[in-house]
Amino acid sequence: MSFHSLGLAPSILKAVEKQGYSAPSPIQEKAIPVIMEGKDILAAAQTGTGKTAAFSLPLIHRLLDGQKARSNRVKVLVLTPTRELAAQVEENVRSFSEFAPLRIAVVFGGVGINPQMKALRGGVDVLIATPGRLLDLYQQNAVKFDQLESLVLDEADRMLDMGFIHDIKRILKLLPARRQTLLFSATFSDDITTLAKSITKNPVQVSTAPANTTVEAIAQQIIELDKSQKQKALIHLVKENGWKQVLVFSRTKHGANRIAEKLSRAKIPSAAIHGNKSQGARTKALAGFKSGEIDVLVATDIAARGIDISELPVVINFDLPNTAADYVHRIGRTGRAGAQGQALSFVCAEELQSLKDVETLIQKLLPRTQVEGFEPSVHVPVTKLSAPKKPKKPKKPKVKTENGSERSAKRNVSKPRNKPTSDSTQQRRKPASKRRFNKANKPSNQTHSEK
Repeated sequence: MSFHSLGLAPSILKAVEKQGYSAPSPIQEKAIPVIMEGKDILAAAQTGTGKTAAFSLPLIHRLLDGQKARSNRVKVLVLTPTRELAAQVEENVRSFSEFAPLRIAVVFGGVGINPQMKALRGGVDVLIATPGRLLDLYQQNAVKFDQLESLVLDEADRMLDMGFIHDIKRILKLLPARRQTLLFSATFSDDITTLAKSITKNPVQVSTAPANTTVEAIAQQIIELDKSQKQKALIHLVKENGWKQVLVFSRTKHGANRIAEKLSRAKIPSAAIHGNKSQGARTKALAGFKSGEIDVLVATDIAARGIDISELPVVINFDLPNTAADYVHRIGRTGRAGAQGQALSFVCAEELQSLKDVETLIQKLLPRTQVEGFEPSVHVPVTKLSAPKKPKKPKKPKVKTENGSERSAKRNVSKPRNKPTSDSTQQRRKPASKRRFNKANKPSNQTHSEK
């Protein structure tokens, strides 16, 4: 299939051709026709599969025939979890709409709000935003949603993991009920499924692979190491392999700083990006990494969102993430758009449970290896593949009683409030104070670890 067969406007096809795309990716092939029809969509799309184009191209096509956005209005709203991802999406949307007369804007925190308010005054066709900054702008009457036609939640799982659920719910209340809603997520938890059902109407489910799986083009491997040897092993591997453009993930901000400092002392051009860095510093580090000025970029999970570098060769998990779903997002920075990639994870014995969680989520036992000269003193125990966790059962709905209180809908038969007791039962009862004393002093068979 070609992009021409999808029915996209000539101006869009011209932009796509200029970007060097010859044929749509599987997610684009499935999602674009559905979105062009105006239907809601629920897409399981791993990072690097071309999902930004999957929603951008058809939305741009639909905007070409519609009315322009009025002052402070928005036609298409794209919500992203981080500044970096927002900036990356904006860059892609601008490139795809290069030959279309559309107004594009991006808003996020960490920078001045006044230029963003000014950009919205004339109205925008596509607004890419982080939830917090969007609400700030709304409270200052800088943006209105009565003209909104489409909403995109990009990397919805990450937004929920980062605690944006309340902001998202507040935003949803401000939007028109009649709209197209597109939800893209690499992983699907119970919370994501619940959110999707509450904000979409008869969504078409699109997937190119089972949810929570990793891209096949990525060669994944575990490197067993002692925790104390991780930094030295990293320096050794980067120098030994002559790697350029290596993305290293650290679980903490302080850890990212330490790793970058050690690499720099070893004469390896490095930089760290995380939430404590200013937006300017993060942008500068990312630009240096893309240009090749920086060989190793050390990032936390949040700061790495939006890093989109074609043919990024190696991703290294210096330590495994706190949540298994983050593993899928981390390694998705390589192996993008069908290119081959390598994902290495430094694992010590203390990280056994995190390793089990990752393998359970992706339903794959990761191959292991060791680095000569850095063999661990304590080996990581052998793991077995467990079945994925079953989703939680939904809570039973509450129903209102005559007096206004709530009770479970399960109770169909009313029971007497006070169960009658016989005289003999009353006589056997001990005084309340004595019962409490006996309960408090009753010896327990429960061990300390069970409490």
